[in-house]
Amino acid sequence: MSKDMPGASGVETIAPEDRNTPTEAGPTAAAETGTIDISFSPGLTEFLESSNIALGFTSYQTGRLYLIGHGPDGKLALHEAVYPQAMGLTGDASRIYLGTLTQIVRMENVLAPGQRANQVHDKVYVPRNLQTTGNVDIHELGIRDNGRILFVNTRYNCLCEPSLTHSFKPVWKPDFISRLVPEDRCHLNGLAMVDGKPKYVSAVSRSDTLDGWREDRDEGGLIIDVESDAIIGEGLSMPHSPRFHGGRIWLLNSGTGDLGWLDPAGGGFVPLAFFPGFLRGLAFHGHHAFVTLSKPRQGHFEGLALDDRLREQDRKAWCGVQIVSQADGSLAHWLRFEGAITELFDICVLPAVKNPITLGPNSVEIRDFLTIEPASL
Repeated sequence: MSKDMPGASGVETIAPEDRNTPTEAGPTAAAETGTIDISFSPGLTEFLESSNIALGFTSYQTGRLYLIGHGPDGKLALHEAVYPQAMGLTGDASRIYLGTLTQIVRMENVLAPGQRANQVHDKVYVPRNLQTTGNVDIHELGIRDNGRILFVNTRYNCLCEPSLTHSFKPVWKPDFISRLVPEDRCHLNGLAMVDGKPKYVSAVSRSDTLDGWREDRDEGGLIIDVESDAIIGEGLSMPHSPRFHGGRIWLLNSGTGDLGWLDPAGGGFVPLAFFPGFLRGLAFHGHHAFVTLSKPRQGHFEGLALDDRLREQDRKAWCGVQIVSQADGSLAHWLRFEGAITELFDICVLPAVKNPITLGPNSVEIRDFLTIEPASL
């Protein structure tokens, strides 16, 4: 077993015929990704089936939304759709929200319970609303208890709602940000919702100058309580994806490659597990945590403690998904990308979903995929 490929002796791969890729209506930069090889741990298909879940995750680098489920033939099923700079993601069995380069996309499942598309897919997520924000560098998304969308506007250093008439409506910014200007000053990036309200955000530093966060990558990271404006965690290295789960404030300390939580007594970071990659994207289900890994980006995410730890352990950086135990951080399952894709962003668990697909807004298939809402005529 190699250090950079857990369970290498039983690696499985996804054959091209088991990958569902809608035909794009026209060529785009995002569609021209090159060769991608996908391998996964033995038992991943059975794990998804026994947990009654599917997974969604994004790659903004190649502009892809990926859905992973299990087919009736017992094989792992992968579906992908092209969305430019696909980033923040949240969803369930009925609906998926996705942040892209210039839009927030709402996709609706159009199948009724018991229906199947092509005899195998139990969910078909169709984009029904694409609200344009312009390029504000949308990061993570949240849904309020009243159904309204929130998103992290990294370019303007604030939390926002979509606006009916404008690019966005600011609803909160950190105290140390003096004004709303199109300058990524603190690299606000992650959002934790609690009981349908925005509660915690992550930022790489408390800088109030253009790109000032880049000077504080090693230990300038913060977790901020949105309600009180208090900084409840600091000294972090490029934190991402705060989540409130099981009474703890979890986060990814991306600059060190660690998943962990904040100590409620002093606000210090308590690591649970180390991952061989730059971390962005965290979800929970049952007794497991789901984390997306990227290879460190040259020029931006180099020179962090993660690099030293990889060298010390003689490990190669990953791009993929790892699933670990919440109890002890042990690795349960994984899925790995090799080739043209090197970065992932967000991940969500889709409960009570088996084998989902989605139709990209520019795909050939969406032109003639028509459904009619029942009506009394």
